[in-house]
Amino acid sequence: MKHAITVFVICCFVGIGSMNSQETKKKNDTSKDAMSKDMEHSKDHMSANKKGMYSDYIKDWPKNTQKAVESTVKSYGEPSSSSANEIVWRNVGTWEIIRISKEETPHNFPIDHTDYMQQTIYHNVPEDKMSELGAFDGSVTFDRTQGYLSARCDLEANNFLALNLAHNIITGKKTVEEARTAYADIIKEKMSGKDPDYMKKLQFNVETKAVADPGVNTTGLTKDEVMAAIKKNSKM
Repeated sequence: MKHAITVFVICCFVGIGSMNSQETKKKNDTSKDAMSKDMEHSKDHMSANKKGMYSDYIKDWPKNTQKAVESTVKSYGEPSSSSANEIVWRNVGTWEIIRISKEETPHNFPIDHTDYMQQTIYHNVPEDKMSELGAFDGSVTFDRTQGYLSARCDLEANNFLALNLAHNIITGKKTVEEARTAYADIIKEKMSGKDPDYMKKLQFNVETKAVADPGVNTTGLTKDEVMAAIKKNSKM
């Protein structure tokens, strides 16, 4: 009889433990589902806020620049950063940087338009080609220290064209005058309904950050020596 009672009590405890275990599992599953939903909601909320941020900034921008931002978002996704005067994307597609500014800059070469979209790649510009590049197009610029080559126009297709022709100058394929003539001719082709290759994409392989040129120290002083001198002079 005692043995039967003992077995009965053990079974009761086992049953209760099993019920408690199942209840705990249900609570844990419910908690996980709730956390998962919260995380998804948080992601959606962050995405909405990010979109809302650039949307709020550009609502008072000129129509051209608004359209450029929306078109770039469709092509490359949400921007990396936004401000009242500039929307920026980094490391998207072919580009190291895309900047679209609120301000439009009048530019008459090769036809009257305004510049507001700057697109940047890594590209070496040899010293003997710097003046030629400057003579080609004032909206094609380079930063030798960072290794950047940029074109600033109104459309991505026009930036492709400007950089392709700049590459031709850098590599000696075209003179400055030949590149300027080609720029005008290719724009006319586009306006006639054709689809020139130079306006579709970059016609060369993009270089890497390795083309950056930090220059040469000509003072003979180390950075530590300079900082020590600045610190010493600030105490005087």
